[in-house]
Amino acid sequence: MFFKDIHVKIRLFFVVVIILFFTIIGKVIYIQVVEYEKLRELSSDLWSRNLPVEGNRGKIYDRNGEVLADNVTTTSLVLIPNQIKEKDRAIKEISKILNISEEEMSKHVNKKTSIERVHPEGRRLSFEVADKIAALNIEGVYLVKESKRSYPYDSNLSHVLGYVGIDNQGLSGLELQYDKYLTGEYGSIKYFSDAKGNKLELSEIYEQPQDGMNLVLTIDNNIQLSVERELDNAVSKYNPEHALAIVMDPNSGEILAMSSRPNFSPSNYQEYSVEEINRNLPIWMNYEPGSTFKIITLAASLEENTVDLQNDRFYDSGSVRVANAKIKCWKTKGHGAQTFLQVVENSCNPGFVALGQRLGKERLFNYIDKFGFGEKTGIDLNGEATGIIFDLDRVGEVELATTAFGQGVSVTPIQQITAVSAAINGGTLYKPFIVKSITEPETNTTIVENTKQKVRDVISKETSQKVAFALESVVTNGTGRNAFIDGYRVGGKTGTAQKVKDGAYMSGNYILSFIGFLPADDPKVIVYVAIDNPKGVVQYGGTVAAPIAKAILEDCITALDIEKSEGASEKNYQFWEKKYVTIPNVINQKLSDVKTKLSSFDVQYTGSGDYIVFQSPSSGERVLEGSKIRILLGDK
Repeated sequence: MFFKDIHVKIRLFFVVVIILFFTIIGKVIYIQVVEYEKLRELSSDLWSRNLPVEGNRGKIYDRNGEVLADNVTTTSLVLIPNQIKEKDRAIKEISKILNISEEEMSKHVNKKTSIERVHPEGRRLSFEVADKIAALNIEGVYLVKESKRSYPYDSNLSHVLGYVGIDNQGLSGLELQYDKYLTGEYGSIKYFSDAKGNKLELSEIYEQPQDGMNLVLTIDNNIQLSVERELDNAVSKYNPEHALAIVMDPNSGEILAMSSRPNFSPSNYQEYSVEEINRNLPIWMNYEPGSTFKIITLAASLEENTVDLQNDRFYDSGSVRVANAKIKCWKTKGHGAQTFLQVVENSCNPGFVALGQRLGKERLFNYIDKFGFGEKTGIDLNGEATGIIFDLDRVGEVELATTAFGQGVSVTPIQQITAVSAAINGGTLYKPFIVKSITEPETNTTIVENTKQKVRDVISKETSQKVAFALESVVTNGTGRNAFIDGYRVGGKTGTAQKVKDGAYMSGNYILSFIGFLPADDPKVIVYVAIDNPKGVVQYGGTVAAPIAKAILEDCITALDIEKSEGASEKNYQFWEKKYVTIPNVINQKLSDVKTKLSSFDVQYTGSGDYIVFQSPSSGERVLEGSKIRILLGDK
C-alpha cells in the first residue's frame, strides 16, 4: 500500500512538471511571437530618444504655378539635460548667443526631462546664430532642422494667405482655413542612451518627416500684382481710410485677385494691430453700396418687364418726393427728359426710385434675395460677413425707394461682385472660391479639386444681355467714361455711397466704387474697386474708382490674353477728353497730299524726298490724338 502511494505521487509530480514545462514553453512562444513588437517598443522607449525633425508646411501656388507661400530651412536648439556635462559653460555661452539671461538658460539646462526645447528664443534660428552654438561643441546640445514660412511677395495677398505662428500653425486666412492639409508630420533622429540618459555608441536611425499638402489657388499672380500696385497708388494719391479690389471670373466664381488696404507683412505680423491683420475687407466690410446696387434694380425690372429702356421715358427735375421724404439726384437741377437707358447712363436716383416703385417691394426684395444679398456667399475664407437687408415687413415707401438706388441696405464687396457677375454672365449665380485644388507634394497627385458651383439661376439669358448692354452704355456715354478702353467693349457702373455715423449720414465722406467687366458681350473678367473717403479730390466713383478699375482691366487683358472686340462702341467724348483715332495708311503717298490726314498727330520726319516710304506705328492702330508718329521720307 505504501509503495502504491509513492508511485501515484511520483506520477502526479511528473504530470505537474510536464504541465509547467509546456506552460513555460507556451509563454515563451507567446512572448516571442505574439507580444514581440509590443515588448520591443516598450524596451526601446526605455533606452531610445528622438530628436524631432519638422516636416515642411505645404506650399501655396497661384493658378499658373507661381509660389505665393514657401518655406526656408532654419534650425532650432534642443537640449538633452542628462548629457550636458559642462552645464555652467553651456548656460553662460548659449545665454550670451541667444541674448537671454543666464537664469533663464539655467532653467532649460537643468530641467528634469529627457528632451528640452528652448522656446521661443531657440526657435527658427538664423544660420549665423546656429553656427555660433554649433562651434561650442557641447555634448547634449543639438541643433535640429525646422522650416520657417516665407512669403516671396511679402504683403501681397496678405489677408487671403494669412500668417502662421512660431510653431508653424495657421492663425488666419488660408493658412488657418486649410491648416490640417498644410501642416506636415514630424520625423526624427533616433539615438540610444542608458538609464542615466548618456548617449550610447549605437547607430542613429533617421525617420523622414512628411511635408504638408500643397494648395493651388484660383489667383492669377499677374493680375494680383496689378491690383496691389493700383491700391498702393490709390493710397499714395488719395490717403483713403480703406481701399479694396476684387477680380473674378464671372462665369465660374473663381477669384483672380483680392486685396485691401491697410495690409500687412505675414512674416512680421507681430508688428501690426489685430484689426489690420484679421480684417479681410473684401469679405468682411459692410457698407451701403450706393449706385452699383442699381444693377440689381435694373436686372429685376428687365426680368419682370416693368421697363423698356429705349422707349419708356422719365423726367428728372432734380428730386422726387416719396411719402414725407425728398430724394435728390446727384445733379442738382436734374437730367430733364430721359429714356430709361439714359437714367442708367446718368445714374439718376429719381429714375431708379421710379423703377423700384414699378416693381413693388415684394418683387424687388425677392430679387435681392435671389442675387444672394443678406447671406454669406460661402467663399472658402474665414471671417465673411452677411450684410444687412430690410425685413420685408419693415419696408415702407421710403425704404423701397432708397433700396432701389442702393441706400439703406448694407452689403459686402464679395456679395456685390458675385451678384453682378450673375447679372451679366447669362443669369447664373455661382459660389465664389479661391482654392482650386489640394495636391500631394511628392507625386503632385490631386487630393481635392474644387470646380464651379452653381447656386441658382436668377434671371434669363436675354435679360442678362440687356443688363450688359445697358452697362456698356454707362461706360461709353455715361458716368463710367473713365473706364473706357479703346477697342474693347467695357461695361460698368459707378457708385458713390454715403457713410453713416451716429445714425446720420456724413457730409463729404463717401465710399467711391466702380464695378466693371469685359468684353461686355461675352464677359471674361469682372473687377470691383472701392475707395473709402479719398482726400483732395471731388468724391465721385467715376472720378476716383473707375480709372483704377480701368488700369486693372487693362492688365487683365494681357494676363488673360483677351482679344479686341469686334464692333466695339465709340466713346461719347466730352470736350476736354482726348480721343482715340485710327492711324491712316500714308506709305507711298506724296507728303503734300496727306499732311491734312496727319494733322492730329505729333509727326517726326526723317530722311529726304517727297514721298513717305515708312511709317510707325503702322496703319490701322488706335492711339490717342497727339501721339507721336514717325515718318521716313524718300523717293518713290
